[in-house]
Amino acid sequence: MQTKNNYDIHLDVKYPHLELIDIPSIVAACKEKWWNQTLTEVNESVVRIGIVEGEFHWHKHDNDDEFFFVLEGQLLIDLEDKTIVLNPMQGTTISKGVMHRPRAPKKTVMLMMETNAIQPTGD
Repeated sequence: MQTKNNYDIHLDVKYPHLELIDIPSIVAACKEKWWNQTLTEVNESVVRIGIVEGEFHWHKHDNDDEFFFVLEGQLLIDLEDKTIVLNPMQGTTISKGVMHRPRAPKKTVMLMMETNAIQPTGD
């Protein structure tokens, strides 16, 4: 199990508007087990990529909803009463205030959309 200190999270906006974002190149370059990068900003929200394997800690976001969309692999999002299973080309929105824990049993590539004020590790 990974701890909070093992996450490689980058909140800087990597790609300005009108610049090509090449997901396969980003995935090929990633060597980390739990890596996130903000790709671009859309109004007051950001689109982020996560390339993950293992599990994140339980957390919630008091003021922000969070959207997850799986491109490759499988993402499990544990909630207090159930687990949402996301396979490629599937997504879900986690409402603000909901305690959750994302985990990936194998290497998973996902996109996330959330406000630019969110703290990825939770409030």
